[in-house]
Parts: sequence; C-alpha cells; structure tokens
Amino acid sequence: MVILGSTGSIGRNSLEIAERYNLDIETLVAGNNVTLLNKQIQRFSPKIVVVGKKELASKVNHKNVLWGESGILQALEESKSQTVVNALVGFTGLKPTLKTLELGKKLALANKESLVVAGAFLDVSKIHPIDSEHFALWYLLNGRKVERMTLTASGGALRDWDISKINLAKPEDVLKHPNWNMGNKITVDSATMVNKIFEVLEAKWLFGIDKIDGIIETSSTIHSFVEFIDGSTTAHLSGTDMKLPIAFALLDKVEERVLPPVDLMKMQNLEFREIEYNRYPIWLLKNHLLQNPKKGLIINSANDFYVNKFLNKEISFGQISKGIMNTFEKFDKFEPNSIDEVFEIDSEIKKWLKNQN
Repeated sequence: MVILGSTGSIGRNSLEIAERYNLDIETLVAGNNVTLLNKQIQRFSPKIVVVGKKELASKVNHKNVLWGESGILQALEESKSQTVVNALVGFTGLKPTLKTLELGKKLALANKESLVVAGAFLDVSKIHPIDSEHFALWYLLNGRKVERMTLTASGGALRDWDISKINLAKPEDVLKHPNWNMGNKITVDSATMVNKIFEVLEAKWLFGIDKIDGIIETSSTIHSFVEFIDGSTTAHLSGTDMKLPIAFALLDKVEERVLPPVDLMKMQNLEFREIEYNRYPIWLLKNHLLQNPKKGLIINSANDFYVNKFLNKEISFGQISKGIMNTFEKFDKFEPNSIDEVFEIDSEIKKWLKNQN
C-alpha cells in the first residue's frame, strides 16, 4: 500500500498494522522527519519515497526519491498499490485524496480536511475513514433508522482551566493533550473544538445525517453514540489507540484481537460534560454548518492560518477562535459549487487573511 504521512501518528500506527498483517509497503510519503523516514525505509523497503522539500531529498537513503505536492501525485500515479492511507495534515491532503479517487484506488482517509472542504464533491462510498469517532459510528450502524449521532470529545488540554485564563494559554500549554499523543495542529484543534466541528461535518458527508451533536467524555473510552428511532441508544467503547480503526480501514474485516478489551471495572468514574460556548466559542457555528456544510471550507482556511500563527507565538490562543469567527462572518456568503471553486475560495480567504494581519 501507499502511506501518505508515514512519520506522523496515524502513519506510524498504519505501518505497525501493515507489519502485523504482512501488507507490503510500496510508497512512503513524509514531510521533514528524514531521520524517522530513513528508519522506515530500512524496515519496509518501499519502491518510492516522497519528502516535503527538494533540499531534503539528498538526505534520504533511497534511490527513488520525489518531493513536494507534485511528487506525491506522481507517486500515486506510479504506484501499483490499490490501497492508499492519506494521513497528511491540513488542506495539503485534498489533492492526493482527489488523485486517489480518480485512480480508483481504495482510500483509507485520516485527512479530515478533505471531507470538511470538499465532501460535496467526493465519492464517499470509496472512502474508509480512519477516525475513532467515525469508525465507531460505522461499527454501530446495522440498518436500523437513526435519529441522532453523538460524537465524543476529550475537551482538549484546557478543559479544566479557569475560563478567565484560557485565552492567554501558550502553545506549550495547549499541546499537552490529556488523552492522546497527536500532531501539533490536531492537538490545538482539539483544544478549540475545531476538531469536533470538523468531525461533525465528516459525519454529515459520510452518513448523510443532519442530527449530529457532540459531548465531552473525559476518558476518551466511549467514541460515539447512536440514538435510534425506536428510542434505544448504543455506544462504542475501545481503548485510546488508533490501531483498531486503521485495521478495519485497511483490511475491511478483522476477526482477531487488535486491542485489549476495555476493563469495565476501571470505568466507574465516567464523566460527561456539555460543550460550553464560553469555553469553546467555535461550537456556536455547529448547527449553521450542518445546514450549510459546504461552508466548512471557510472554517478550515481560517483555522489553518490562525493555528499556524498561534504555534509561531504570533497570537494568543483566544485569537484563534475569534479570528475564525470573524472570517466566517466575512465569507459567509461564499459556497463552492465545484472542486475548482474550493481551491479558488481557499486562496481568496487566505489572501484576505494575510492582508488583514
């Protein structure tokens, strides 16, 4: 298979599953972590390798090295593998998603932004989501009529902070996620609740349901709930490990233990919290986005911009949500009607943001 984002958390877990089930790795795509990439090359012997920038190519211990966006797309075309894991971060993942679907390959998708910005233009029947919440929803569905879906959230690194101090949090505070070890951007998105907004939109496109909500479950053991039309509600529980959704996305069917089962006796202190607007102001946009899901593009473009500024210590944490909300208000009338317009609007929003800041 092909793994886009091999040195990230999802990529590393995907390689562990590949090794466990003897799946060949034809292509590895990484960003800047050449040290880890070289270890992966030695272990998995890929035929094609791609890195983020041309200047890194000479540091890669491989005879067939490509680079940049064009290198990723070329690698997808040249690879014979019919399975692609897209674990790239951000808007960068969209073109590889489009290319994978165009080539008729199976797409195991961990790049949330592809669905958030372009879900209306993707064939979701060809997409196998690598996400604990959407895997849980898929696992729970069994043909019965669904009334509502509820995604769980961890609440992020600042969930227990005094609200008066949250806006002043620094990157080193926000990157201390209580339950998961993830990349920087998604960890920030967890703290703002943008990540859950994204997942709500993903669920909208994947399952075609409008009634989707979120709730904080502090242990991250329960990943989603499905409320059925008959009044019953089911929940999916598993350990805080992405190998299970990855295994199903890659193999379609899993009939052996991937994770240790949840010890129910250790779950006596389950805690649920409401996603409060004063702590997570971005959640105010959730219902509007469910009714206008193409506008997820606006949230994504602004979030990319402001999270980058925050991680570079150019703005405070509170300015991320404020900036996103202001951008959404400015571009609320914009809605893409084609893939081309997705790229055009994203470019226009980011140009405006750069001029404003």
